[in-house]
Amino acid sequence: MRQAVDDKLRVLARIMRKNATNAERRMWSKLRDGRLGGLKFRRQAPIGRAIADLVCYEHKLIVEVDGGQHSENRRDVVRDAELGRRGFRVLSFLEHRRDAKHGGGFGDDPRCSERDDG
Repeated sequence: MRQAVDDKLRVLARIMRKNATNAERRMWSKLRDGRLGGLKFRRQAPIGRAIADLVCYEHKLIVEVDGGQHSENRRDVVRDAELGRRGFRVLSFLEHRRDAKHGGGFGDDPRCSERDDG
């Protein structure tokens, strides 16, 4: 059951959807319309006080496409811990690694980190 979302957070999520990074758009193109095993993802979804880049509610899975500013960011650690307490598993892909070393494609990357702080 979803909880009520703060109106300011809802507006911010809408703005973030309209201004997605190239990496977020590429990842969305791989996950939208059930393209990954029929799973339904939503993008820029407010959850608690956070906005998840991509979320599959059915499996409580969040995919984060983070830029270089997010590596070892304390706010991300706090966000991931809150999401973990809510039962979500967070997979994080570092955007700059994918763009610089792999031509911007996403696939099976052993360097992505799975954060499960729950």
